[in-house]
Amino acid sequence: MAGRTKRTAERETRRDRRIPTTRYEPDYREGLTSRQVQEHRLHGWVNRAVEPPSRTTKEIIHENVFTYFNLIFAVLAVLLCLVGSFRDLTFLPVIIANTMIGIIQEIRAKQVLDKLTMLNAPRAAVVRDGKRSVIDAEELVLDDIVIFKAGNQVCADAVVSAGEVQVNESLLTGEADEITKRRGDKLMSGSFIVSGQCHARLDKVGEDSYISRLTLQAKEMQEGEQSEMIRSLDKLVKCVGVAIIPIGLVLFSQAFFIQHDGFRDSVTSMIAAVIGMIPEGLYLLASVALAVSAVRLAQKKVLLHDMKCIETLARVDVLCVDKTGTITENTMKVQAVSETDEYDEEKMEPLRVLIGDFAAAMTKDNITMAAVKEYFTENSGRTALSKTGFSSATKYSSVTFSDGAYVLGAPEFVLKEKYGEYAEEITEHASTGARVLAFGTYDGEIDGKPLDHAIVPLGFVMLANPIREAAQETFEYFAEQGVEVKVISGDNPVTVSNVAKQAGIENADRYVDASELETEEELREAVLKNTVFGRVTPNQKRKFVRILKDAGHTVAMTGDGVNDVLALKDADCSIAMASGSEAAAQASQLVLLESDFSCMPQVVLEGRRVVNNIQRSASLFLVKNIFSFLLSLISLVFMFTYPLEPSQISLISMFTIGVPAFFLALEPNKNIIKGHFLTNVFLKALPAAVTDALAVGALVVFGRTFGVDSTDISTAATMLLAIVGFMILYKISAPMNKIRVGILAGCIAGLLFCSIFLKDLFAITGMTMECVMLFVVFAIATEPVLRYLTVLVEKMRFYYLKLRGRNTEE
Repeated sequence: MAGRTKRTAERETRRDRRIPTTRYEPDYREGLTSRQVQEHRLHGWVNRAVEPPSRTTKEIIHENVFTYFNLIFAVLAVLLCLVGSFRDLTFLPVIIANTMIGIIQEIRAKQVLDKLTMLNAPRAAVVRDGKRSVIDAEELVLDDIVIFKAGNQVCADAVVSAGEVQVNESLLTGEADEITKRRGDKLMSGSFIVSGQCHARLDKVGEDSYISRLTLQAKEMQEGEQSEMIRSLDKLVKCVGVAIIPIGLVLFSQAFFIQHDGFRDSVTSMIAAVIGMIPEGLYLLASVALAVSAVRLAQKKVLLHDMKCIETLARVDVLCVDKTGTITENTMKVQAVSETDEYDEEKMEPLRVLIGDFAAAMTKDNITMAAVKEYFTENSGRTALSKTGFSSATKYSSVTFSDGAYVLGAPEFVLKEKYGEYAEEITEHASTGARVLAFGTYDGEIDGKPLDHAIVPLGFVMLANPIREAAQETFEYFAEQGVEVKVISGDNPVTVSNVAKQAGIENADRYVDASELETEEELREAVLKNTVFGRVTPNQKRKFVRILKDAGHTVAMTGDGVNDVLALKDADCSIAMASGSEAAAQASQLVLLESDFSCMPQVVLEGRRVVNNIQRSASLFLVKNIFSFLLSLISLVFMFTYPLEPSQISLISMFTIGVPAFFLALEPNKNIIKGHFLTNVFLKALPAAVTDALAVGALVVFGRTFGVDSTDISTAATMLLAIVGFMILYKISAPMNKIRVGILAGCIAGLLFCSIFLKDLFAITGMTMECVMLFVVFAIATEPVLRYLTVLVEKMRFYYLKLRGRNTEE
């Protein structure tokens, strides 16, 4: 929060530094001159973001060093120095090393992601000195003339100088309606161009416009939006943070005032208990693992706008994909054209010429029109009187000539009542996987809204996108992993179903025409039962995602077009193709920079690796925390001083938790994520923690009864903790492989080395025969106690889930 406040202050300072400047209204064909651009730049009227989308290096260092637990450790270190117990400061190197690792990894991840973000930053076509060039959106200045076309996100508030576009302002207003903007109309930053092209003069830039706030919302993880894992860790850390201070004070009071231990012994025993309860490396481990994953994904040309999507994607059970750009290549080719009975070959010009005239009048504002223009190159040179670009709402585009209006669009939308006459022919074309467009004349007035009546169809144009090479393999992977795929497209459902079959998507024959779904109940039933959806409007895509989420699914949405933005914003995890629209890329949490959907399995596996490994490592940390808390309670009930020293806790933590947890967190792990993070971690840690607490507590009570010295008891307790620690490490690491065996053996060797050669540093002493006998008895007892407690906890969990009517395999 401090970082945000500081950024806000810097933003206000930067705003204050701006100097009033001369406003210009340049001709849209000439734009600003170089001198005018330089003038605005010097005066501070540049389209820079309000604040950087990522934390600065200084903020990363500050947030890693000045933490609540680091403060606690600093206070504990001062107390140990005051009582002269310098040997017990062994936890400090670990804390310093943890902090340094966190800083280095986060800075490394920041550098990699910043570099990718820069490469993927919004660009804009600008006119200056009469020349058109493409520059970074942040280099634009006030009064620049910018060319906006379909797919562009408006990068600053602007006024249309020439041309006509249809704009979707849903990210600002929440309304999905497309608005036509002509000369003199305002374009709001953050809106995106659906169709058409225009020249616009920037009226408000930088902090005066909406764009910086919108970009930050798309790129930066907001408070309350963390993943389940991060939320769980936050909850755990807060609970521990609140509990340790009163527990520490009570333990010190008991040792000093009731047990009449010396001040030094009372302080060290209290500090040992408190250190045992602090999960000092757990949050750091999660941050490091996520940062390493971000770097790994960046190396695979995957840009993360939001860290939480790594975990979310690993938990996804429904994947909504668009046909174009995901299943198929983001290119289109005209396959054929066929004439209808309405076309009169004798009285009319050749059909290819008529479509060629239509194509010549349109701009390449989408891949469909680009394919039509490329194929129909022959034209008569007629001049268009007016035109309307393609709209995802009306599903047609039109050009009006002196002899009438011509329309090219989706048959269901432009044939209207005549559709039944041609349904069989259209279905036959669509069954090959082709997208079918109807071309014909219209005798009414065209205003960009849905047509009042049917066109006179002259022919059908068949287009197709080639299936991506790795599509079948990718979708087979998701099927194996239990991820249901939903294909949501604006095309004919028969066409989409055929393409989905070719891509190997399961149940691709279950398709529905979304334009026929009228009620919310019909929509809900169709979404939950079917796989392929055709003729889907942008607003319906959003509803589809919400219905699936309401049904308890974790939903990922892929898209590359402006019509996908609404659904992308609502999905649990949003994925965009870099080759698609800027609006989709900016609204998504994850961008595939090479627009290759086949890398998605690798992204999912990375998410699983992170979550599963952190979950496993977190159990190790929690064993120590729960044990220390329980032993503190036992010591208060049975009125004995906490038996362990800080240096002994550090020794156990290092070799049974810290070192193995770090290596295990970076191991490959492809297992499907089940259940809730905190529940899984707690239930895995509980049996071992209770075993530790019972064994050590009983050892102290029996040792006191038989008159065993407290220093011997401390050493025996340390060795008992080590035995149980390695038992739980073995259990959590299962199934064992060469790497895990090596980690386990290395940690055992490290602990033995420190116990033998560095025994004075870690307060390891020799034990009397009575102490050795007690130690052997309790060491043997730990295995069956741990085993039976594990079975008991698992049974309790099973019956609890059964009672709640939930899946017992979670």
